[in-house]
Amino acid sequence: MIRALMTAASGMKVQQMQVDTIANNIANVNTTAFKKNSLAFREMLYETIREPGAPTTANSMAPTGLQIGSGAEISSSMKLFRQGEIVPTSNPFDMAITGAGFFRVLLGSGDFRYTRDGSFRPDGNGQLVTSEGYPLDPPVRIPADAIEVIIGEDGTISTLKSEGDPPETLTNISVFRFPNPTGLKAVGNNLYVETASSGNVAQAAPGVDGTGTIRQGFVERSNVQVVDELVSLILAQRNYEINSRAIQVSDEMLQQVNNMVR
Repeated sequence: MIRALMTAASGMKVQQMQVDTIANNIANVNTTAFKKNSLAFREMLYETIREPGAPTTANSMAPTGLQIGSGAEISSSMKLFRQGEIVPTSNPFDMAITGAGFFRVLLGSGDFRYTRDGSFRPDGNGQLVTSEGYPLDPPVRIPADAIEVIIGEDGTISTLKSEGDPPETLTNISVFRFPNPTGLKAVGNNLYVETASSGNVAQAAPGVDGTGTIRQGFVERSNVQVVDELVSLILAQRNYEINSRAIQVSDEMLQQVNNMVR
């Protein structure tokens, strides 16, 4: 009975973490470029009472063994980098990547972070920065006399300084790609850190090597589907209830044994 109690308790723990993950997904349904989190489960250790193929007589063996599991646990969580919906904005400095690439920003400490959030703004010096003030890297500085900024799908930034004049090419935006983006470490503020699991970052022009093209005046929405999350939430709740019922049954059986002693 004690085994059943602990096994069912492990099931309740993983379902609680599943609900926590779903709640975080729903909370970020309107977060720009947010990527859905998903949990992976695995079974815990088994107690082997009889090995498969164990001899039963001198000339025969057991066709199957006897093993009893001890429950479930979380094996990992990962970000699902499925493309989110691209929606238009009224800001000419907003950029959305339609592909697998990332923007790179520079922190005040000199460290790099990567993001899919293309909500950029010019600061007091005309440099494009995030809402937290982290500058885009390689840096992009918009001249003060520019009356219009044009960002091409290939990352080329051109400025128009007066009506009737041709646009002048200012610089090019680079995007970055990882062999395994699910190995990136999320650190909040829509930022990711490169890890050994993500692989070495590769810098390229937009549209090259599968990095994706850039859409000016657009941002990428969260890839969370509320309907899917609500269905998963119901399933997690029901699984939690079933495991709690298993604990209740085990407790009732222990109570019956205790009454027999009396």
